[in-house]
Amino acid sequence: MLSAAERLELLESERVVVVSTNGPRGWPHSMPLWYVLCEERVWIWTYAKSQKARNLERDPRATLLVETGIEYGELRGVQIEAEAELIRDPERVLEFAKLLTMRYTEGIASVEGDAAAALEAQASKRVAIRFEAVRVASWDHRKLGGAY
Repeated sequence: MLSAAERLELLESERVVVVSTNGPRGWPHSMPLWYVLCEERVWIWTYAKSQKARNLERDPRATLLVETGIEYGELRGVQIEAEAELIRDPERVLEFAKLLTMRYTEGIASVEGDAAAALEAQASKRVAIRFEAVRVASWDHRKLGGAY
């Protein structure tokens, strides 16, 4: 297992979370997404009419996965069973969009001017989604010392 501090470090250092929701035909719908940690919670944004948003409107349960490593002995990850809250307020969606942009655009500390206007234009079509962890599982195969 990863300690709480190790889980936080992994979530802060990785760039993609796979979010699995319950699709309309009962099959999992899994999508890789960029994310931001706010107060140790995973947040994403997506189009309000996307399949994942529709799935979460119908059933707010989701499973999130962040994993890294190539060889078996390097694998470490976090799986989070969570309840989703869809945020539709355009001002809050815009603020989240700015945080996401700053995280994934190297060397910027704020979003201003044309970039802010572009995000503002998108905010009315999107939702921010906050995931509240219900259960967390983690692993770190590096701690196995080669004994599997």
